[in-house]
Amino acid sequence: MIAMQYSFTLPADYDMGIVERRIVEKGPLLDDFPKLKFKAYLWAARRDGAPVSRENLYAPFYVWDEPDGLSDFLCGPGFLAVTQAFGWPQVKTWVVWQAALSSGIAEAAFATREILTIDPHADLAGLRRDATAAAEADVANGALAAVAGFEPTTWTRVRFQLWREAPQAGEAGQIYRVGHLSRPGVR
Repeated sequence: MIAMQYSFTLPADYDMGIVERRIVEKGPLLDDFPKLKFKAYLWAARRDGAPVSRENLYAPFYVWDEPDGLSDFLCGPGFLAVTQAFGWPQVKTWVVWQAALSSGIAEAAFATREILTIDPHADLAGLRRDATAAAEADVANGALAAVAGFEPTTWTRVRFQLWREAPQAGEAGQIYRVGHLSRPGVR
């Protein structure tokens, strides 16, 4: 599996209703995209009540069962439409160590994402074991999904979770709202 995210930082006075409408209109188009485990259509508003974001963001997060799915999407008309609407983003990817999903994943309303630095010469096997266990524990403790992965070019790890309720600000990296969740068989 491979996780992927791109993010667009939008102006402080940007009408985030445009992003919300786009998600409602375009979200279902990927509901049965081949080799997609799930896509969370994420956004954060600078002046949002709960949680508060420092920036206006549109930042979908994907987990692909196979890299071919990621490639097919990036080379296809859906990604072309995104780049024409918002610009050419940097696409971050992580090799997935664990993607733990609960049966209630379709109820996701919020997401959290942390990108953590891996220290030089770290015990990667130990990090993988701990991150896998943490993702499984997150789901056992109420997360609707938890993804753990790493990226060996910049030596970073990702922790991503989906939630029913908004987590407290400051508990975990960036907090997003989930506008739509695409996943085979989820409606």
